[in-house]
Amino acid sequence: MLGWTLMFLVVAVIAGLFGFTGIAGAAAGIAKIIFFLFIVLLVISLLVNALRGRGPRP
Repeated sequence: MLGWTLMFLVVAVIAGLFGFTGIAGAAAGIAKIIFFLFIVLLVISLLVNALRGRGPRP
């Protein structure tokens, strides 16, 4: 999921450089949503593992 975020971020930067502001704004918005979704899923995963008594895997 983090890979998708980086891909949309790169698309937003490239579109912004070429002046496609609508596409750049949309790609940046999608990247932001996916990034925050990734953070929420990470926190949930860490909490579930902590409640089960397992630490992070090496």
